[in-house]
Amino acid sequence: MYVLRARRKPGESPPPEDRCAQVAQSFLPQHSGQNRPAPSPGPQQLLHSSSSPVRSPSSFIVQERRVPIIYRGKKMFFWVLALLILCGFLWNYKRQLKIADITDKYVFITGCDTGFGNLAARTFDKKGFHVIAACLTESESTALKAETSERLHTVLLDVTDPENVKRTAQWVKNQVGEKGLWGLINNAGVLGVLAPTDWLTVEDYREPIEVNLFGLINVTLNLLPLVKKARGRIINVSSIGGRLAFSGGGYTPSKYAVEGFNDSLRRDMKAFGVHVSCIEPGLFKTGLSDPIKATEKKRAIWKHLSPDIKQQYGEGYIEKSLDKLKGTNSFVNVDLSLVVECMDHALTSLFPKTHYAAGRDAKTFWIPLSHMPAVLQDFLLLKQKTELANPKAV
Repeated sequence: MYVLRARRKPGESPPPEDRCAQVAQSFLPQHSGQNRPAPSPGPQQLLHSSSSPVRSPSSFIVQERRVPIIYRGKKMFFWVLALLILCGFLWNYKRQLKIADITDKYVFITGCDTGFGNLAARTFDKKGFHVIAACLTESESTALKAETSERLHTVLLDVTDPENVKRTAQWVKNQVGEKGLWGLINNAGVLGVLAPTDWLTVEDYREPIEVNLFGLINVTLNLLPLVKKARGRIINVSSIGGRLAFSGGGYTPSKYAVEGFNDSLRRDMKAFGVHVSCIEPGLFKTGLSDPIKATEKKRAIWKHLSPDIKQQYGEGYIEKSLDKLKGTNSFVNVDLSLVVECMDHALTSLFPKTHYAAGRDAKTFWIPLSHMPAVLQDFLLLKQKTELANPKAV
């Protein structure tokens, strides 16, 4: 950039920038001839040169302000961390708060012949609840009554029989009186047939859907006025089969539908002060999941399959699938109290959860996998499937 300057008149003092240059020049050593160094840069060039160590006053101001900004950032981080720890502590403390006076509260449980329902009836009876245990058979009802206190009452109930459900609801109403029903635990369920979809008929789907879904809905609708009166709790026992379809058959469709009914019921009942929770157990060793009974059902269906389907799957398909199942025995939970503990928290906590995952496999594998992309779900679940003998023989 070139700057045009006017010539000075004789006797006129030089402009300020020329005087600065003269002063700077006076501090340099004097040279003569060719050894004279290049003229030094002016003050403005010294201030703006990138290689010069001289810095403008504003640069010092920026450096002075950096230290407090970093300090404030670290201080803010520790405040946020402390706030998160406090929130976690309060959240955990909130979950531990319990209701009072459980000895005057009534709880109705379906499916108390064996498994989760039987253990839940005995557990809540010991805690002091007035338990009404619904059983399917007279023998199991008598055995349960013999093992519990006088507070526990049993009733025979087939959840698929609408008239039986109505009579039972009226009997429960007479028992609880004006107090209402504090807890309704819908636990009754059947597994049905677990087999490839093209082996099955619509009748194979009907039984688990009738019991697991329509039976649950019918019991809930008939007892709902009593639960609303007590501003109590409804607990629906679903399954990890309501999050992932691990096998063909009517079990997983029924549990998927239970999840949907549970969610809509929870939102509808919120205005009435009724809490609705859903329990999703993993694989548990119960009478429901007896591998011998499941294999017998598969063999019975195999006998009636068409020759084409038998050729596609191969004669040794059932035996190979059983060998595959043996590798999953380590994932099966044997402690049924894990599910009953979820029921207990949903019944007695001041702030019950909306969903409970019960079992190590449910928490570490099934529930996390249900949130994964479908391509990953298919890859992991298909690895457990038995390879077909001739799938192209269609």
